[in-house]
This record gives sequence, structure tokens and C-alpha cells, in this order.
Amino acid sequence: MAMTEGPDRARTTSYLTDQEAKEFHGIFMTSFLIFTAVAVVAHILVWSWKPWIPGVEGYEVAATQAIERQASAALTAPKA
Repeated sequence: MAMTEGPDRARTTSYLTDQEAKEFHGIFMTSFLIFTAVAVVAHILVWSWKPWIPGVEGYEVAATQAIERQASAALTAPKA
């Protein structure tokens, strides 16, 4: 298999022509932006479900309140 030698190939160490490098860069950037958007949406959804930074009261109060809510919900749940 012969390597194509030319002015575009002599300038780079990646063995890509300028056009191939631009195409790869475009695909890479599109993939990166899609991945970033999915990650941001996932973080927003998880934050709305269970925030990982507590309020002013701290972790202990937040945990106590969560336990009280769960106990209250369990006691007031309709029995089948």
C-alpha cells in the first residue's frame, strides 16, 4: 500500500490532509457537543430528583427531614 506524498501530507504528523482534518474536527466537535448536552440534561434531572449540595442547614438536617417525610408518607399511605 503506497502512501500518497504531497504538499498537504508533508506538513502534518497526523497523515491527514487539511480536508480530512477539518472533517474529523467537525465530527469530533458535533459528538462532543451532543455528549455535553446529554450530560447537562442528566445532571439537571438528577439535581431535581436529589440535590447533592445541601441547604443552609447542612447534610444532617436534610437527611433528618428526608427520613421524616418518608415516615410520614408511610404512615399516611392508604392501606389496601
